Amino acid sequence: MNKTKLTNNDFLSMLKTMLRIRLFEEEVINLSRQGLLGGAAHLYIGEEAIATGVCSALRKEDVIISTHRGHGHCIAKGGDLNLMMAELLGRVTGYCKGKGGSMHIADYDLGICGANGIVGGGLPISVGLGLTSKLKNTHEVAVCFFGDGASNEGSFHEALNMASVWKVPTIYICENNQYAISTHVSRSTSVENIADRAAAYGIQGIVVDGNDVEAVYKAAITAIENARSNKGPTLIECKTYRIEGHYAGDPCVYRNKAEVKNWRKEDKDPIMRLEAKLKELVTAEKIEAIHAEVAKEIEEAVAFAKASPYPSIDSVETDVFTNDPEMKEVSSPPAGDRIITIREALNEAISEEMSRDERVFLLGEDVGKHGGAFQVSKGLVDKFGPERVRDTPISEAAIMGCGTGAAIRGLRPIVEIQYIDFTTVAMDQIVNQAAKLHYMFGGKINVPLVLRAPGGTGGRGNAAQHSQSLEAWFMHVPGLKVVMPSNPYDAKGLLKAAIRDDNPVVFVEHKVQYNSKGPVPTEEYIIPLGVADIKRDGQDITVVATGRMVEFSLQAAEKLTEEGIDVEVVDPRTLVPLDIATISSSVKKTGRVLVVTEDCKTAGVSAELSASIIEECFDDLDLPIHRLSGLNTPIPYAPILERASVPSVEGIMETIRKMTQNQI
Repeated sequence: MNKTKLTNNDFLSMLKTMLRIRLFEEEVINLSRQGLLGGAAHLYIGEEAIATGVCSALRKEDVIISTHRGHGHCIAKGGDLNLMMAELLGRVTGYCKGKGGSMHIADYDLGICGANGIVGGGLPISVGLGLTSKLKNTHEVAVCFFGDGASNEGSFHEALNMASVWKVPTIYICENNQYAISTHVSRSTSVENIADRAAAYGIQGIVVDGNDVEAVYKAAITAIENARSNKGPTLIECKTYRIEGHYAGDPCVYRNKAEVKNWRKEDKDPIMRLEAKLKELVTAEKIEAIHAEVAKEIEEAVAFAKASPYPSIDSVETDVFTNDPEMKEVSSPPAGDRIITIREALNEAISEEMSRDERVFLLGEDVGKHGGAFQVSKGLVDKFGPERVRDTPISEAAIMGCGTGAAIRGLRPIVEIQYIDFTTVAMDQIVNQAAKLHYMFGGKINVPLVLRAPGGTGGRGNAAQHSQSLEAWFMHVPGLKVVMPSNPYDAKGLLKAAIRDDNPVVFVEHKVQYNSKGPVPTEEYIIPLGVADIKRDGQDITVVATGRMVEFSLQAAEKLTEEGIDVEVVDPRTLVPLDIATISSSVKKTGRVLVVTEDCKTAGVSAELSASIIEECFDDLDLPIHRLSGLNTPIPYAPILERASVPSVEGIMETIRKMTQNQI
């Protein structure tokens, strides 16, 4: 609608939307009791005025991000009832092909950027949704719905601060239904009004009666106008009540019946309040006609869902990744005579891709004038400006979430986290958001994002919280590609490929190798992800090494030639997807294999590589696979202990000697 004065028809339209939500949710309860829902369904009954009032004020091109209680938001933004109901029943005709369910419905054509099963999970993403509008200069507004419980999550504070600093056009709608699962807001929140927290971030906070659809609409209109005028975000707290339980079937033992009964009264229930207003403006027949029309729509949606087929079992492994046609045709020119460092190679890759594609931008802590913690982005802000080389607050969850939000809206962000250790602060956004959105929403949205993170021991006494090798963690997450270059040539070619990839890529850079030098051609090239490289040919033993351990293994191999031992060194380069064919071909030739990695041995990268090799090459092995990996300890501070905690050139040599002499 997007107008200040509402007509009778506007109110009738709002009533229709609210009834769609109410009747949809009541049918969800019925289906749940019949055992037709595969999982929990979180109900929106009693809160219909909020989604309706806010979404009525939006334009079609504006976007929303929702919560686990998101049916109402999706319906209010124009979601198809048939597709929603089919998704809840796990049918292939559902919005997400039966892969998302009640908590994960999205329709990007309608600007519905997904409901989210993680409390507060959408808050950081919403910063990226708003930032995209700002960077593209489209004047689109983003709306983030969340509950009172989410206001106590760190993601709430990180997101509001970043949104305020950048003045992104995002509206934050807190649906304070007074209970976070079973805990009353009075026992979980330190302020009387959650909107009061807006003052801490220099933005406007508004409290509104969330059961009055007109009041919600007017508050939303004001916030939206401010957002479109580059005045930044607004926090609107809508006071409401969750009439039903936390989920369909919730026994609700944590609140008394009198309280619920009070909120069902005509002066509180949002639909009854609107109908009371309409009875003074229109005939009863018009209201009854809307009831009948909506009831028929719900009936048809249930029939559609029940008649729809379940997904094929063969589809369970589809949509984990999306294919990128650009990766099929690549050139790999000779390295040439130009010698540069890995730091310079990465800088060139980012610069070339930003010049090539205006959708690419870099964000992270100190990436601007400072050039990043390891100076990889030095000079880029002078070339591309602070909008595209964007310094962020120290807010890893918000940084990663912002990147994800921008990616799903068509940009191609490069997110820098200063140390891989700090990804632990952003694991929800990496693991539950970026990695899962493509699959969870049925392959209908891509997340073309690169997460750059320096890992490995530093040799500088950085100790346990700045020296970890966490690449195995990310290998374990379906939906993430994991890349580990070992030299400047690979670093540049792999990073360019990662930036062009339509999937989220974790790009692990070893902090000690930034100054490592090697030949890199001046002409354009990329190295496709998922292609291993034989760094040194040999006949006696295969060494499969990752990251810095490739450098160590090559040094060991050269020294062992003096002893007549011919070592082949294979660098996977990409851990996910893994080029097991190249590795297996080498192992079948030599019959012996040593896996060398820097991460902890238990459940680490070497374990996965070894298992994959055994599956492919068991009959070709002359002796068991051996592994050299980091010790199962946090990285110590003292230099002598730090060196002892990870494989060394000498240790690699000694193990190879024993293996080639069949001594182990």
